[in-house]
Amino acid sequence: MSTPRAVLFDWDNTLVDAWAGIEAALNATRAEYGLDPWDRATLLANVRLSLRDSFPKMFGDDWERARRRFSDSYARDHLLHLRPLKGAADALAAAAANGFAGVVSNKQGRFLRTEARALGWAGKLGALVGAGDAARDKPHGDPIVLALAAAGILPTPEVWYVGDTGVDLEAARAAGVTAVLVGDAAHDGGAAALAPDRHFPDAGSLAAALAGRV
Repeated sequence: MSTPRAVLFDWDNTLVDAWAGIEAALNATRAEYGLDPWDRATLLANVRLSLRDSFPKMFGDDWERARRRFSDSYARDHLLHLRPLKGAADALAAAAANGFAGVVSNKQGRFLRTEARALGWAGKLGALVGAGDAARDKPHGDPIVLALAAAGILPTPEVWYVGDTGVDLEAARAAGVTAVLVGDAAHDGGAAALAPDRHFPDAGSLAAALAGRV
């Protein structure tokens, strides 16, 4: 398998597990509006879009206040819940060794960059693009194009965008890059339904492929 010229990764549930912090902050916000809490399965099934795209649907005209409430709550302890997924560091290292590695996430940019620094990964990444950094967030291709522009790379099939949801694959296709799925996507209809260009069962197998070991 030929290695890609550049690899961009989604963040949550692709490289890291930060769901405990997201769950706590979102449920604290929902409670203020008299809404029932979401369990982890419901959270995984519904949290796809950035706050500016998802909160108007959740909280109506008061969504900006709800976004501030969520952000304040998340900021307090999100690093306590942050865990790298098995094989993620190896996948990042292999991608960086091949040329260019970066992250494109629907997590707010300030939180994304703080988490990358906390894990010691920021120095390996040529771009860290979060929600609000581009004109539009995923599933639009804008943030992928923005991340590649940092290295003067054009979006082509030689670039991989790696994620765990249909939103990630939709963004990859919108940008004109190869759509790569990691995991079984059970929370999003399954891998077959998403029809990725390439599919790896986990970050470890992706790392092996990027390192040329398979």
